[in-house]
Amino acid sequence: MFEDILRAADRMKQYIRRTPLEYSHWLSEVGNARVYVKLENEQITGSFKLRGAFNKLLSLKESKDKVFLTKGVIAASSGNHGAATAYASSKVGVPVTIYVPQTTSSAKVKAVKQFGGCLKYHGKDCVETEVKARADSEDDGLHFVSPYNDRVVVAGQGTIGVEVFQDLPEVDAVFVAVGGGGLIGGIAAYLKSVKPSVKMIGCQPAQSAVMSASVKAGKILDLVSGETLSDGTAGGVEENSVTFNLCKSLVDEWILVTEEEISKAVYHFIENHHKIIEGAAGVALAAYLREKERFWGQNVVIISCGGNISMEKLKEIILKWN
Repeated sequence: MFEDILRAADRMKQYIRRTPLEYSHWLSEVGNARVYVKLENEQITGSFKLRGAFNKLLSLKESKDKVFLTKGVIAASSGNHGAATAYASSKVGVPVTIYVPQTTSSAKVKAVKQFGGCLKYHGKDCVETEVKARADSEDDGLHFVSPYNDRVVVAGQGTIGVEVFQDLPEVDAVFVAVGGGGLIGGIAAYLKSVKPSVKMIGCQPAQSAVMSASVKAGKILDLVSGETLSDGTAGGVEENSVTFNLCKSLVDEWILVTEEEISKAVYHFIENHHKIIEGAAGVALAAYLREKERFWGQNVVIISCGGNISMEKLKEIILKWN
């Protein structure tokens, strides 16, 4: 995986934005540490998902796959991966159909549409949607671009780890929101290779903590997920997902946070950094804020994974905490 991540970084460098690793005076002061935020909310399309989507599509293009070049791809997403795949497809020059859950936020639907993706709705969470999209891709003979269950996609997300280490080789701990596990799996695969001592902290909403429960059980569980502000990480984990073993072997600990903690973290980040983030980014922030005393004096990185939040949710958060 390490070499795959390096190849991905080279392959994608002209297509993606190298996002800032911003020092946070606020978080550093409240936690008595040196805290940096990796601003993937400022990535093109508003989330880290662009990295995995581009790596997958560019890999297919390099292979000169005839089906890909003539018919395009199918993807499944709660929103961010859909927008990313739509954007990447437009740049690579192939058509794409995006399957999304019926619960997908209006902001993310708008993002998918503006980047040229054709939308299809199916299911109530990402697993149902993904199963349908995979089945249709097989029936139609099209390539499926998974949001996380694909080593090429995971390698693309791992390029964040490359940038983090280049900017802060002294990094001690990294907080990452986890849904399907592609983001933390990729980042950890790189960072653990170059600095084994780095602590990878998996962060999930208590309302939807399938991966952490699965790792604890030693197998992927089929659990019901509740409603959460962190819609980007909500839902189950696909059976036999390549990310499960990555999370099992590379994530050092798990922190679950409440909806109130997520909402408050989003509000305070906007207040202190004047940047909009989505619920999933709030999960990693909330996890650090809860456990900050354990990281005193350390170099901490928090991955702000995305900024695509609906105006309705943003208004609710501001009214709640203002």
